[in-house]
Amino acid sequence: MDLRSQILDWVLLLGLLFASAVIMVSQNHALSRALRAQTMEVTAEVESSFAWMGRYLRVLRENEELRRRNIELSSRVARTRSVRMENRELRQLLQLRDSTDHRLVAARIVTKDIFQQENFLTLDVGRKDGIREGMPVVHQSGIVGTVMLTSEEYSRVMPLLNTDFRVPGTIVPLQTDGIVRWDGERQDRLLLEHVVKTEPVEPGQSVVTSGHSDVFPPGRSIGTVDSVQVRPGRSELLIYLRPAVSLHEIDHAFVLLRTPAPNRQQVESRSIG
Repeated sequence: MDLRSQILDWVLLLGLLFASAVIMVSQNHALSRALRAQTMEVTAEVESSFAWMGRYLRVLRENEELRRRNIELSSRVARTRSVRMENRELRQLLQLRDSTDHRLVAARIVTKDIFQQENFLTLDVGRKDGIREGMPVVHQSGIVGTVMLTSEEYSRVMPLLNTDFRVPGTIVPLQTDGIVRWDGERQDRLLLEHVVKTEPVEPGQSVVTSGHSDVFPPGRSIGTVDSVQVRPGRSELLIYLRPAVSLHEIDHAFVLLRTPAPNRQQVESRSIG
C-alpha cells in the first residue's frame, strides 16, 4: 500500500471519529448536561472566589471610610466641646468682672507647670498691662494664686498648688480662721491648719479668704471642707479642703490690680528662691 493510500485512510478515520463524537454529544443529552453542569460548577467556584475577594475589598474600603469619618466627627465633637467649655468659662469671668469693685485684667494661661511641688502658671499679661508682683489672680470659681514675677508681656504666678503658697481662710458658717496651704501630695486637696479641735467643723462647709489677707480681698472662695480628723495628742484639727478651682480645667483668669502694702510680711506666700 502506497503512502497516499495510508494518508487517505487516516483522514477517513479521523473524520469518522469526529463525526461519531458530534453525534454522541448531540444525541446524548444526559452526557451534555453532565458536561455543562461540571463546567458550571468549576466556573461558579472561580466566580465565587473572585466575588469574595471583591466583597473583602469593598469592606476594607468601607471600613477605611467609616474610620476616617469617625476621626473627623470625633475631632469636631472635641472642638465643639472645647469651644463650649471656653465660652462658659469666659461668661463666668465676665460675671466676675461685673460683680466686683476691683479693677481686673483678663489673662490667658499660656503655660501650666503643675506636676511637682513648686508649681507655676504663666499668663499672657505683664507690666505693660499694669501687672505687678504680689497681685492676686482669681477665677470665677475662686482664687488661683499670686503674681510672683513679671516681664513686659508675661507674668509668672504661684498657684495655690505650690508648697510655698499660704492664704488666710475663714470657715464661713463658723467665722473660724486658719491658714490654707498645699502639702505637696494630692492635687485635689488643700490643708486648713491652726483650727482648734473644739470648733464644730463639718464636711461641706465653705472656706473663703479672710480679712487678714493683704493679697486677696475677703470673701473669695478657697474650697470646701472635705474631711475633718481629730489628731490624738494635738489641740488642732486636721482639715482637708477640696479646692474651689481646678487648675487643670481653667484656661483663663483675672489679675486683680490690687497691690499689697509695701514692706509688709506676706502671710500667704514667700518669695521665690
